[in-house]
Amino acid sequence: MQIKEIMSKDVVVVAPDTLLYDVARKMQQRDCGSILVAKDDRLLGVITDRDLALRCVAESHHPAEAKAEKVMTKEILYCWDTDESENVALNMTKNKVRRLPVLDRNKRLVGIVSLGDLAVHSTDHVVCGRALGFICAAPGQTVQAEGKHHHLSVV
Repeated sequence: MQIKEIMSKDVVVVAPDTLLYDVARKMQQRDCGSILVAKDDRLLGVITDRDLALRCVAESHHPAEAKAEKVMTKEILYCWDTDESENVALNMTKNKVRRLPVLDRNKRLVGIVSLGDLAVHSTDHVVCGRALGFICAAPGQTVQAEGKHHHLSVV
């Protein structure tokens, strides 16, 4: 199944100069854990609830003064809308991420896909469960998959 068949098309995007207070409010209103940062149709980064906690609060930035670009993660992993869901699940597992922006062949943002989206639409829930186990495992933690123990290492 292609990602465009299961992705969420309603994506929350903010400008890089959006105040972190407004970013957090959008997350709260939408009940989501990440917001994409874009300018002029160009994806610049992503802010997760973890980024807000570790880069805003822990570094003593004031959310009513600091802007999205201050705490966003600039390395953006993404997938194509025509990618097969199994390949995307493997990519998410390898990179230990729970969601990916989805781009079309013109490199325009068309959606976002989460591990939850993959699980809901998958016929193989074992694969999704295994992916979640690998994503959530701490570096160096042993995770059992297919009756074998796999050692996870930091890439």
